[in-house]
Formats: sequence, structure tokens, C-alpha cells
Amino acid sequence: MKLSYFNFTLPKELIAEKPPKQRDEARLMVLHRDTQTIEHRLFKNLIDYLDTGDVVVANNTKVFPALLYGEKEKTGARITVFLQRELNSETRLWDVIVDPARKIRIGNKLYFGPNESLVAEVIDNTTSRGRTVRFLFDGTHAEFIKHIRALGHTPLPEELQRLRNIENYDTERYQTIYAKEEGAVAAPIAGLHFSRELMKRLEIKDVQWQELTLHCGIGNFKEIEVEDLSKHRMDAEEIHVSQELCDNVLAAKAAGHKICVVGTTTMRALESAVTIPGKISAYDGWSNKFIFPPYEFTIEDMMITNFHHPKSSHFIMASTFGGCEFVKYAYETAIKEKYRFSTYGDAMLIL
Repeated sequence: MKLSYFNFTLPKELIAEKPPKQRDEARLMVLHRDTQTIEHRLFKNLIDYLDTGDVVVANNTKVFPALLYGEKEKTGARITVFLQRELNSETRLWDVIVDPARKIRIGNKLYFGPNESLVAEVIDNTTSRGRTVRFLFDGTHAEFIKHIRALGHTPLPEELQRLRNIENYDTERYQTIYAKEEGAVAAPIAGLHFSRELMKRLEIKDVQWQELTLHCGIGNFKEIEVEDLSKHRMDAEEIHVSQELCDNVLAAKAAGHKICVVGTTTMRALESAVTIPGKISAYDGWSNKFIFPPYEFTIEDMMITNFHHPKSSHFIMASTFGGCEFVKYAYETAIKEKYRFSTYGDAMLIL
């Protein structure tokens, strides 16, 4: 399958700048694969497609305030540091992305916060924009992380940063209400639509709620640069899938209930835990799994996802699950009906 197949023209005005006033008031396009038909609903109507005993699997990762704004030593040039991954907690060693990268060299010191309360030294170049830095901080690791949280900002995707400044509500709305395990630098956006009221209604209906963890990295925004999709390599991301979740999902599946995954990150984590077709087992580690056609899904029956950008890994995965031609038609319909795309956009349910 070629990358160019997944290209389309996305009008800029359809990229959602802000979330809906209520999480579950986003629009929901429902795709019925068996009849190749489409319904137009609201996200809160999701409950109509789930029965008692069905299982919803969601990603409970929590977004870390990974954006730091500071200055370069001597020149005072403004710089942005995007924290990606902690390499060593004792030495405060981190992989980061810097901007503007051309000004940041090995040996430079970077200052952050009022009165330059935090200092980092650049010790290595990893990519054109990537650097390894060591933070100079006196105190425990817990105190260091607390200080980072106080100085850090919500790492919104670049498309939103270009449209507007980070608003106060982003701290809350660019986070699922069930986020628990801190470590992501990008939100699992399909889960942003769930409200406490909807989750309570699912509980009353005895729909099972199961959680796994995939810490979404900056690779979520990485462009695919090869035409042959078999040659694309995803960035590895940390995944934790418990044996309890696996047992509950397999038991529900055996009893004839449906398994609904919330978003592409949850799908990638669950598929990384597949041992043989139709079976999953506990998984703790890293995965760079890239799902593209042809691919056989043997665990998941339903998928919730947002409307994604052209040629993105998210759009390719949704197309793989829903059927490439059907999802392409659905996207054409979404553009015609002015659905909202991307991070704060509307949702799609593939049945």
C-alpha cells in the first residue's frame, strides 16, 4: 500500500481550534461496515451502540507539561525546549527537542523560570532538532519533577500553537478525564470526548471499562516520508497492558460481547499485546508497531477515533480497520458536512 493513497485535501477552516463546550457534545459519525452506511450522531449517543457486557478499552496516559520556555546563556535568545524522555533520573538527563535548533550547541547553558531557577546544559546532539541535556538542580528527583511541572506548559500539537496561544482551558481539556499515568507528551485525543456523565451511564449499563497505558510520544506528529508504507518506522513508545485486562477482554470476547477501543494509541497497544490471532497477553515494554493495510484485527470489534490529517499514521490505521474505500468515502462526507478535524475535532465510531 502506498502513502499517496491516503492523501486528501483538508480545508484549514475544518481544523478545530477549540474543544466543544461539553466534551460529549462533539459530533459522532458512525460507520457501519456491514451495510456500508453512515449515521450522524453526537458523541454522547455512543452508549446506544454498546450493550451490557461489552468492553471499552482506553488509554489512561497523562500528558506531562513538557514545554519549557527559556533563554540561552549570554545572548538571552528565546528558546523552546520540548521534553521527550527522561534518560537518567539521578543525573537529570533528558532527550529534548529544541527550537530554534541552529542556535543551540553542545556546551550551551539554557535558563528557565523566574530568576533563572532552572538551568540545563546541552551535552549532545541527537538529531537536527534533538539534543540531550542535563538539568542542574539541587534537590530530590521528586522536587525536580515538581519544579518542572510548575514551569512547564501543555504541549499542544503544532497546528494549534500556530493558530493561537495556549489557553488556560488547555491544561484541562488537552487531558482525558480518566488520565492517571503521567508520561505522555501528546494526548490520546479520541478519549477527550468522554465526560463523567457518559462514563457513569456506561457503568449503569454494565459496560466494562478497562484501561491500559501507552505514553504517546512526539512520534505521533512525525510525518511519513516514504511512499512504501512497509519501509516506515514508527518511534517506539512505552506500553503497559495488564494480565487482568487481557483476561477480562478475552472472557468478554468468548462470551460474545464486543470489544471497543478508544483511539489509535489504544489500538496500537492492544495489538502489541497480541500473541497469536485472537489472543492477548500482558505486555510491558516498548513498541513501534505501525498498522497499515493489509492487516487482520482479531480482538477489536469497534473503534473510536477522531478525524485525522492526510497521510498520517492515525488516518492510515483507521482506514485499515474500517476499510480503505469506506473510510475514504466517510472522510469525503465529513468534509462536505463540515465535521471538525484533528485534536479538538469530532469523532468517528467504526462498527
